[in-house]
Parts: sequence; structure tokens; C-alpha cells
Amino acid sequence: MRRNLKKPVALLTAALTAASLLAGCGSSAGESTDAGAQVKETSNANEAAETTAGGSDAEEAAAPAEVTYPLAEGGTLTYWLQLNPNVSANFTNLGETELGKAWQEQTGVTVEFQHPASGQEKEQFNLIVADGSLPDIMEWQWVKQYPGGPEKAIKDGVIIPLNDIFDQYCPNIKKYLAENPEVDKMIKTDDGNYFAFPFIRGEDKLCYTVGGFIRQDWLDELGLEVPTTVDEWHEVLTAFKEKKGAEAPLCFDWTNFKDSNPIAFAFKVGTANGTQFILDDEGKVAFAPAQEGYKEYLMTLNQWYEEGLIDRDIATLNGDQVTAKMTSDKAGASVGWAASRMQLFMTSAQQTNPEYTLVATPTPTTEKGATPEYGYVENQFPDVAAAITSSCKNVELAAKFLDYGYSEAGHNLFNFGIEGVSYEMKDGKAEYTDVVTNNPDGWPLAQSLAKYIRANYNGPFIQDLNYLEQYLQLPTVKECPSVWAVPDARKHTVPNITPTQDESKELATITNELGTYVAEMSLKFIFGTESFDNWDNYIETLNGMKLDRALEIENAALERYNAR
Repeated sequence: MRRNLKKPVALLTAALTAASLLAGCGSSAGESTDAGAQVKETSNANEAAETTAGGSDAEEAAAPAEVTYPLAEGGTLTYWLQLNPNVSANFTNLGETELGKAWQEQTGVTVEFQHPASGQEKEQFNLIVADGSLPDIMEWQWVKQYPGGPEKAIKDGVIIPLNDIFDQYCPNIKKYLAENPEVDKMIKTDDGNYFAFPFIRGEDKLCYTVGGFIRQDWLDELGLEVPTTVDEWHEVLTAFKEKKGAEAPLCFDWTNFKDSNPIAFAFKVGTANGTQFILDDEGKVAFAPAQEGYKEYLMTLNQWYEEGLIDRDIATLNGDQVTAKMTSDKAGASVGWAASRMQLFMTSAQQTNPEYTLVATPTPTTEKGATPEYGYVENQFPDVAAAITSSCKNVELAAKFLDYGYSEAGHNLFNFGIEGVSYEMKDGKAEYTDVVTNNPDGWPLAQSLAKYIRANYNGPFIQDLNYLEQYLQLPTVKECPSVWAVPDARKHTVPNITPTQDESKELATITNELGTYVAEMSLKFIFGTESFDNWDNYIETLNGMKLDRALEIENAALERYNAR
């Protein structure tokens, strides 16, 4: 078994460096029963897959032994993870939720869940790593949030490689990865090491949950169609301002959606997944704010700002302010998540205005009839994963516990909760009960779901589309994934590539400087305090900040990723 058990006792300096780099943070056969009952899960040894380890050629590995849950041997584990806000609204610990209780009962493993204080996640992560006394399992964004990526975390002795662990103890995830080679590539390092039990979006539609939406009732009243081009957006927003009296026809919080709104994608410079890098038509990494399309994008927003078509306070808006404007006829179009923005706005506004209707807007183009090439799409593996640390004394128990999430019973637990309580099986599909959809305590749907499941945030399992189809309750909201989908979007989205440790430090320094400058100049161009006559100076400044070196690092990492 290839395990690096070196304790990270000398990592204080590295962790303090990481603190400046880390940024804070949509199965096998078996049966699912009530949480208190036994759940037995077996795996077919004949379905074992080939695995690639240490960067060597794929070779057939021995099938993992059959596993039956709850585990007869039992045991106790410590598990460190961030507590999702939909959970923390009503619970102080994941173990208090019905999901947490059922997870332990169904696996036969006692778990001490540990959670960092909200807003202090990265600082507490660094302190734990520096101390060297690690919990058995840690959930983190190992690709993006650990300098040097997961391979460096393995070499630092923080987490252990899982190739041999998967082979010996994890029939469920092994089977899934064999059937899904693209996902298999995502959860390996460049050296070929599996590093964690990932959160996976099981179907493509689960990756399209952010986009634009607009007041359909206003469009109907004004005899207008849903806009599909930038010019049509201009026409509609102008009508909202002049004929509906909207003070902020287009209203969204710039902090969240400055790079991932429909107008940016129309000019082929929109980005997703928290990065300003895109893949160009040749499949090479490019910096979106340095493209000619970015100038056209900012010129369009500048025109709209001068005409009063976008919110004058766009730079400082937060989600609550956007909600207030969108639900009080002050704004007619916005950008955001299907459930927590669009659906929330509708359910709130319809209490006083039953005619209030929002519809999803397709990613626009600059020419009528053209097909969008860029669009918002999440990575199928969004880099949230549960790793086994080098401090874990019972790796076999931790592996079997985590592998449960990829079994049929575990899949149902994480996506739907407890059969007979939070869901019932109807016509072969899990359907949430009233205890979830009509919470007796009046909790919002997201909080009600989080009492029983993790599908509405993340965890070590495969997210089910059936969850999303029920989470999106209103008819027009249910259409969002289909309307927002852009078939070629993934061709222009940078995957979870991993720079080396030295590259990560250098890249972070460069991108932090680039990001600060781009953020400042973008708003100046939009507000008209900086002339577009100075665009060449802006590009020269970007180049002077070592943009070429950043692209060199990104493309080298992309080449290694593609070679996995």
C-alpha cells in the first residue's frame, strides 16, 4: 500500500504562506431502509475496474472485497468540514441533523463532526495543518485551495494517496470511476494519485444552475419577447425604464456575477468557477479581461450605465438589496441561482402580486440567430472532496465509511434522506414528502432539505438530477437548466488543473495583482471615469504584471491535466 505517513509537523511556515493564498470557500446494488434499520450493501467483485496509479499505465487491479453495511466492526472517526449555512441556520453540528444520525446508523460508524467557525475556515484549516494533529477525514477544496494542489498535500504528509485504498476497500467508487473515465481524470493528481472522495454532479443538467432571468409579466404587458441578443436586451431594458418606471432595469451584485453574467458570455469573455481564465478556440488558456471582447463588454455596460439601464449601485449591491429591488418593481431583470435567487424572488413577490412571473433568459449573442459558444457551466467535480489524513489510525474504516456515499443506499441517503420520512418511492423514483416540501416549522426549502440531505450543497457522493428537479418547484424555474445550457460552454471552461507548488506561489502573486487591477479598471470603464481611449495602456499594464508568465503556468498545468 502506498501511503505517505510523514506527519506535517514542519508545516507552520508553509501553512502561514498558504493562508495568503487560500481563498475561502450544484452506485452499486443495495437497498435503502429507515435510518434505524440495517442497510446491507454488497458489491460485485466482477465489476472491479482498471486503475491508474502513480502515473503508470493502467493495469487491472484486484477487486475490492465485498462490504456489508452497517459495518460489523464499527469504530469511531473524526471528520472536519465546513458547516453549510442551510444547516447552521438550525443546527450547530452535522451530527445533530437527521442526515448525520442516519449516516452513522446506516454505516455502523460513530463520527465526531468538527466544524470551523463561519468566516474562519481557511485560517482554522491552516492552523490544523500546521499543528499536525489532524482529524481522520478533512473536506476541503484540495485542487484550488491547497498551494501546489493535492499532490503537494500528499507529499507534505497531510493526506494519503488512495489508489491502494480504493482497490482494497472501496468497491462503489471504484465501479463508478471505471464507468466514468472523465470524472476519474478529475480526481487524480498529475502523478496519477487519487486524493479524495469527491462530490460529483451526476448529470450535465446539474452544472447549469446560474443564469439570467427577467420579468415575463412585464414582457407580456409591453408586447416584448425574451431577449436573445445584446441589442434585444437593450431594447427590453429601455422599455422597463421608460414604460414601467424601473429605476434599475438590470440589477445584480457585481461581486458574485461580474464575470458570469449573460452579457459577458455574449462577448465570449464570461467565466465560471471563480476564475478569469478561459479556453480559447484552440483549447489554450487565455485571460478573459485581456481579450478584445472584454472591451466590447465593458463598453456595452458603460452605455447602459449612462442610460440608467443597470443599477447605479451595482458595485456595492449585496444579495439582500438585489432581492428587495427585484421584488418591489424597482428592477426587472437579474442574474443568479435558479433556486436561491429566481425561485425565491417569485415566491416572495407573488404573495402580493400573483401576476409576478420570472423566466430564464438564454445566453445571448451579438448577432441574431447565432449560436452561443460561451456560457456558465460548473465543473462536474467542483473540487469539494473528503480526504483521509495521515493522522488516521483506521484507514480501512474511514475508506469504507466514505465509500458508502457511492452505494445505492448511500446515494439515496445523501440525495433524498430517510425513506418513509423525508421521501417515498413512487413509480420507481424518490419523491420528497411534506415534511421537506412543506416544513412544519416554516423553514425555507433549502434549510428543510439540509436537515435530511446534502444534495443541495456537497459531500462525498454523486448528486442526483431528481433532487434538482424537485428543488426547482415553480414551472418556469424548472426550465432553467435547459434554457441556460450552452452545448459548447465546457470547451471554453478551464478544468480543475493543478499548478505545482512553486508555480502556485508564483501564479497566486501574479493573479492577485491582475485581479485587483482588473476589478478597479473594469468599474472605472463602466462608470466612465476612465476613457476607453486608454484601453491600450490597460493592456500594457496587464502585460507588465507578468500576464504572459501566468498563461505559461496555466497552459503547462492544462497540458499535464490532459495527459492524465
